[in-house]
Formats: sequence, C-alpha cells, structure tokens
Amino acid sequence: MNRDKLWEEYKRKRNNEARERLILTYLPLVKKISGRLAVRLPHSVSQEDLEGYGIIGLIESIEKYDPNHGVSFENFAYRRIRGAMIDEVRKQFWLPRTLWHKLQRVNAERERLRKIHGDNLTDEQVAAALNINITDLHKLANYYNQLNIHSLDETYTAADGEPVRWGDLLSDPVGSDPLDVIEQQDGKRILVEAVDALTEKDRLILALYYQENLTLKEIGSVLEVSESRVSQLHTRAMSRLRQKLKEMF
Repeated sequence: MNRDKLWEEYKRKRNNEARERLILTYLPLVKKISGRLAVRLPHSVSQEDLEGYGIIGLIESIEKYDPNHGVSFENFAYRRIRGAMIDEVRKQFWLPRTLWHKLQRVNAERERLRKIHGDNLTDEQVAAALNINITDLHKLANYYNQLNIHSLDETYTAADGEPVRWGDLLSDPVGSDPLDVIEQQDGKRILVEAVDALTEKDRLILALYYQENLTLKEIGSVLEVSESRVSQLHTRAMSRLRQKLKEMF
C-alpha cells in the first residue's frame, strides 16, 4: 500500500493498526534525524536513545498531520521529531547553561594565569582575577572534577597521532548551525567557498556525511578509524566551517 492510501486509511479509520504501519513507514526519518543530531551531543547520549525519543515525536506528528494542507509529512514532522529528541536530552542534563559558562570562564582564566605564574599559581590568585571568593571557586572546581571537564585550550593526541583541541570538539551553544544559516540566506556560493577553505580531511568528512549520506560507522570503515573518532572529526570540521562562515559574513 502506498503512502497516500495509507494516510487515507488512517484518517478514515483512526485505528492502531494503520497508525503502526505509518510509524514503520516513517521510521527511517527518525533514524536519519537521530544520526545527524547524535554527532552534536555528548557521547553519553546514544543514537538508540535519540531514536526512542524521536518515535514519540513521530507518533504525535502522525496524529496531528492533515494531508489536505498540502505540506509533506516529512517537512511537517521534522522539527517535531527533532524537538522531542532535544527536549528529552535537556531533561537528562542537569547542568544549567549559566554554570557551564562559569566553568568555561574559570578554565580560561586559570590557563591565562598559569602562563604568567607557572606552577606557582594559587587558587587565591584565580579567585581574585575572577572577582569571586575562594569558596565559590572551590564549588566550581568540584563541578569541574565531577564532570571531568577539560580546558578548552587543552589538547590530546588522537588515535591517528594528530593533536586535537578540546574546544574544537564543542558546539557553539548560542551560535547557529552553519547549514541553517546558509539555507536562510540562500548562499550556496558562500558555502562552497567556505568548504573549499577547509583542510582536505575536513572536506572529506563533510562530503562523506552530507553528500554521500554515510553514517558515522560507514565513514569510520572508509577511513579505517573508530566511529567515535569520526564523530570528533565531524564536530571539528563543523566548528571550523562555522568559523569560516562567520569570517565571510
């Protein structure tokens, strides 16, 4: 049965059997959205979890969708499915954004002062530079230790021997996704120029993911690296692309 007839049957009967068939029909849309969202979230959030959250959004979309309005179901459901995933993830992460920014500020200031004072740097000096008392600094340090947060300027060596900066692996919490910006401004030419300005490795990662529509696991097989490493490379490439677009605008 094609999709039009399936929708017609569901709208006419409103029974569970027809709804379940629609869910199975559009399940690939949930998988696609979860796969793209997974690369921007902490590794503790699995794609399988996102798919479970997305199915809730899919069911709600099926119940509210009206084919007579002339909008494709994919377009109608996309934001609802993605929104359901994000809402559930936000419920799990108790750390407020304001506290996250404070931790980033402490890390940045500590790194700056360490370049001046070296190993002789004291907590009192850090607290004074941040204009906070030592008790508050210690509270922030406890959050830091519990979450195992690294300095944004700190680097580590990846499996392929390439140094990676932690800050390059973090998405901008207030910035726009570069692809969304391009769609809004109809700037395909600018996107091409920005991508061309990236390194060959970054361009390859983006091409395999966005043009060839390969999954992270499939890209890992192509490049002979782990899936987690591909996720890191993708995040870094998007961060660099975002910066290139900011410079061009």
